[in-house]
Amino acid sequence: MLTLNDLLNQSSARHDHLCPRQVLGVRMGLLAASELKLDLPQADKRVLTIVETDGCFANGVEVATGCSVGHRTLRVEDYGKVAATFVDSKTGQTIRIAPRCDARSIARSYAPAARNRWEAQLIGYQHIPIDDLFTIEDVRLTTPIETIVSHAGLKAVCEICGEEIINGREILGDGKVWCRACLVGAYYTSSHAIASSLDQSKVDQSLLAEITVS
Repeated sequence: MLTLNDLLNQSSARHDHLCPRQVLGVRMGLLAASELKLDLPQADKRVLTIVETDGCFANGVEVATGCSVGHRTLRVEDYGKVAATFVDSKTGQTIRIAPRCDARSIARSYAPAARNRWEAQLIGYQHIPIDDLFTIEDVRLTTPIETIVSHAGLKAVCEICGEEIINGREILGDGKVWCRACLVGAYYTSSHAIASSLDQSKVDQSLLAEITVS
């Protein structure tokens, strides 16, 4: 099993340097392995991880768990929080881990020789006892893991923009196949995409009937 230092070295190599949030990500992944009673980093796709921010923290979680975007086992729900949820896809066990609010303040006591707060966190986070560093709770996903993961290889074509949709992400409404961008709005604007004010949780069929393609 890889040690904390092994994983920190991997994370720093990937990120070009080591920073406090990478330490949190790595230790969080190690804690998840312990709580789920699994050997991580994984070589398969058993664990799905949902991180609540991107950046260096996510790099730490990635190396500790073996989860990655490319393997469809790492997702980002950007709440701007250094927290993550870990799901055992076989047992359904789901846990959410986050740093304790006082983690920054107590880091100094574990790194008395640190030259500044950043260095105190970098060193302290490696040595703070796990119960003093993190909170952990059992949670339940609001979207079933089967829906999140879906099925690789599925394909459909949006009847509005004509683009291919993979992994079962199409939405059916008003007798049509839609991509999410055309139905509920995209993160970009396009000359052929339809701007829609539809509520994301409910498709109003009467409004759909009025939509036309320009």
